[in-house]
Amino acid sequence: MKGTLFLIPTLLGDSPIENVIPTYNIEIVRNLNIFIVEELKSARHFLKKAGYPRPFDSAEFSVLNEHTPSTEISELLNPLRNGLSVGLLSEAGLPCVADPGASLVSICHLEKIKVIPLSGPSSLFLALMASGFNGQQFVFHGYLPIEPKDKIRKIKDMETSVLKNKQTQIFIEAPYRNKKLLQFLAETCRPDTLICVASMITTTEESITTLPAFVWRKKIPEIDKKPVVFLIGI
Repeated sequence: MKGTLFLIPTLLGDSPIENVIPTYNIEIVRNLNIFIVEELKSARHFLKKAGYPRPFDSAEFSVLNEHTPSTEISELLNPLRNGLSVGLLSEAGLPCVADPGASLVSICHLEKIKVIPLSGPSSLFLALMASGFNGQQFVFHGYLPIEPKDKIRKIKDMETSVLKNKQTQIFIEAPYRNKKLLQFLAETCRPDTLICVASMITTTEESITTLPAFVWRKKIPEIDKKPVVFLIGI
């Protein structure tokens, strides 16, 4: 019998684990010995918060991130093929959602390896919930283009989707460029287009604010070096 791949959500910030992660998840984590992780340091930090009962040296960790060669991904599933269960952890939030792991899960389905997604925090969906925007139609774009001309075109296309289809647009940026992006966004959008800035979700520094573009133009908050989700909508 093959093992089970558990998709394990992790913390979005330095929050008390009991405030964010279900007890059921913690019990599963404590009983696993093999983990596929996006980043080793953050994974060990999460396991420590979860009260992992054994020394980390006794557990097996493999890294899966954007630098992992596609030819090596299948090898990560060998423990599952041999009947052992494995936990997949991203650096923050849900595995496989705006994070590595989808290709691994795809192979599991092809090989009939059971995949169990566990409940947990997603900055994208929590931001959408709190934005006041349409939750029936939405799209996540990941990162916007770097080149200003391409970025303007992308923002205008997103704004058109908002106005014509009431489709909420969700995207992110590298933390050190958050403030610059918000300024660019506020200046590019129509004055009445609503922009939501959701920062440090689930932490004590959480801030979620929805305002028209013309209001954001007047004052850009200090959001650099923080995890932020941006949304535009009506």
